[in-house]
Amino acid sequence: MKQNKSYRYMPLIMATCVVVGIVIGSFFANRFSGNRLNVINSGSNRLTNLLRIVDDLYVDKVDIDSLVEKAIPQILSELDPHSAYISAKDVELTTDDLKGSFSGVGIEFTIRQDTIHVQNVIKNGPAERAGVLAGDKIVSIDDKPFVGKEVTNEEAMHRLKGPKDTKVKIGVVRYGHKKPVFMTVTRGEIPTKSVTSVYMLDDDTGYIRIKNFGEKTYTELLIALAQLSQENFSNLVIDLRFNKGGYLQSAVQMANEFLPKGKIIVYTEGRKSPRQDYISNGHGSYQDIPLIVLINEGSASASEIFAGAIQDNDRGTIIGRRSFGKGLVQQQIGFPDGSLIRLTIARYYTPSGRCIQKPYTMGGDREYEQDLITRYQHGEYFYQDSIKHTGPAYHTALGRSVYGGGGITPDIFIPEDTLGITSYYKEAAMSGLILQFAYTYTDDNRQKMQKFEEMLELVNYLKKQNTVDQFANYANSHGLQRRNLMIQKSHSLLERDINSSIIYNMFDEQAWTEYVNQEDRVIKTALEVFRKGEAFPKAPEKAKEDKKVK
Repeated sequence: MKQNKSYRYMPLIMATCVVVGIVIGSFFANRFSGNRLNVINSGSNRLTNLLRIVDDLYVDKVDIDSLVEKAIPQILSELDPHSAYISAKDVELTTDDLKGSFSGVGIEFTIRQDTIHVQNVIKNGPAERAGVLAGDKIVSIDDKPFVGKEVTNEEAMHRLKGPKDTKVKIGVVRYGHKKPVFMTVTRGEIPTKSVTSVYMLDDDTGYIRIKNFGEKTYTELLIALAQLSQENFSNLVIDLRFNKGGYLQSAVQMANEFLPKGKIIVYTEGRKSPRQDYISNGHGSYQDIPLIVLINEGSASASEIFAGAIQDNDRGTIIGRRSFGKGLVQQQIGFPDGSLIRLTIARYYTPSGRCIQKPYTMGGDREYEQDLITRYQHGEYFYQDSIKHTGPAYHTALGRSVYGGGGITPDIFIPEDTLGITSYYKEAAMSGLILQFAYTYTDDNRQKMQKFEEMLELVNYLKKQNTVDQFANYANSHGLQRRNLMIQKSHSLLERDINSSIIYNMFDEQAWTEYVNQEDRVIKTALEVFRKGEAFPKAPEKAKEDKKVK
């Protein structure tokens, strides 16, 4: 019985041996006959097989994971400026700002000349407790230099953010100090809001400033509108200046609140992505309120979706300067290790059919990266005639001309104000001295200023303190020579920047916004448009019959 049973399995055993023999023979044949190169040249598997060959045959041991980590960003950079790879350790850091909170050091910064400049220090935040000052320049993080081309927004956030209660050591160059100052900051939870300012500009006009489009933006908008409703607003200004965008869905939800039923808000379409229309459902509670949207060169992505929907549907008036020009849609695709890619899968189009993505060259384009600087040099910030549209003219439902190929062009252009700008003012602003003085002044006079509960009370107090003269003395002692004629010419600008920073330090961004908006030409223009009853666009007087929506 046992002998017959063994004979029964003999064919299976022989077949298994044959398969194993073939596999082993193929392996050694390929390894030593050069056939592996033929596999590489087969097409789609070349990259995978290249990595296998490097792992098998390279003279030294190679960290394949690290190699892939470096290769993927290079591959994606060959596609367009916005396709990107995010490593597993960076995923949370890059999405925190849109989630309503993050763990970090608590500073607001800008990058100038390949160096981090601290613009503001969040009140009662970790950085403030450690002694970081507005105006500081961060030059090292965790005892490693951090200056030069490696200084990007993404890399700065990666190094400064981190789990709560972890520590980071930063070195700063401070105006007036010959050597760097070092501080250790214990990271903490930093709340963030999309809607940063809500108040009444006058008896009739509500104002909402939106910093980005995150998960909670629509909810924050509804709360802001309810707050303004209690103050009986009948006009509305939505400020999207320097709003870099965020989630498309948040912009769609927001636009839906102001559009009647059946209007296209935006549509997306790509080679492998069928057209998808986003249509208003008519449930918005503010479909008839006079509306003005403010934009500038810092308004991008979701900001442009909202502004484009309002403009193309003739729902409101757009005021300011031409927006950034990002009309590409990214989809997040995750990998098993937790990393992901943001791959451009489509373009988005405004209701008139225009794509407002500015031109770019596949494989990297320095001109694209320098576009805003180029606009400035060409005078676009100062003269409407200097705006260069790279796309054709489209038309709204009323027949008004609008343009694609490089951002949203406002209905009313407001140039950047150059009145009072001098070389002294530029150096004072760019050096960080104004911010540093404002922080020092705040710290030295905090007890006196704490008694002021309203922003206007503090403003009146500061006007009597001659802060510009105090700043000039401070700046002179820190290396910026006093120039009385220039100071006199730039007095109003210096006073605005100094006092607004002190107000921000003592109150918050809401108070800061209210103060700077008082003399803002864009705000004044918006109020004038409302007074004239011109917030709703009108059809051109000589609209031709062939002007149809594309």
